[in-house]
Amino acid sequence: MIMKKAIIIGASSGIGREVAKLLIADGWTVGLAARREENLQQLKNEVGRDLADGQRVETARIDVCSDEATHQLHDLLTLLGGIDLFFYAPGIGKVNRQLQADIEMATVETNVLGFTRMIGEAYRYFAQVGGGHIVAISSIAGTKGLGPAPAYSASKAMQATYLQALQQLANQQHLPILITDIRPGFVDTALLGNRHYPMMLRPEQVAKEIMSAIRHKNHVRIIDWKYRLLTPLWRCVPNGLWRRLPL
Repeated sequence: MIMKKAIIIGASSGIGREVAKLLIADGWTVGLAARREENLQQLKNEVGRDLADGQRVETARIDVCSDEATHQLHDLLTLLGGIDLFFYAPGIGKVNRQLQADIEMATVETNVLGFTRMIGEAYRYFAQVGGGHIVAISSIAGTKGLGPAPAYSASKAMQATYLQALQQLANQQHLPILITDIRPGFVDTALLGNRHYPMMLRPEQVAKEIMSAIRHKNHVRIIDWKYRLLTPLWRCVPNGLWRRLPL
């Protein structure tokens, strides 16, 4: 059996950590990457006892906002001997009704610049080696602009559009690169700051749906079924009405 290999960016916590655990349990060799190395080592120790023969888990510190991030990614690629799957989970977002500049700019730096830096590098890598699968988490928050979180909702719309554009580009270039856009609703992670929201999802639940999306080679997966019903209705709200809704 040829063992599949993946890199998970943002594997230190939340959805990225849960996806990493499921990939490892499924027999994948993985590279775990994030800013917090101690969390990665803890995860590696946690899963290390159950690895199959020949299966490996490697770790690397990668800050997607750093200019060194792409070099660190290639170091991890070399260590693994190549990959079949690139999974991208990092993202930040805060309610920012006062439109504080530092919050808006930090959100753009991570969700737009860091995202473009790493997803673009993964695309160029797969184009060079002849194909692969890019999976990235955006959000249903990109469906319409959210007044309480302007930069966050706008950055998620950008991510969804960018992923769609890359799939079109791959098709035009006749490259066997598959792009999967994962759009969850509210997920109980540190991103929400321990606040409670309606229809809250558990990271473990989201990770299982992501694994299904990977296996079925979906282009877009909205998680979960409740949000799959809600999002089309949300999209149909007239803009004139949406601009006046008190959120």
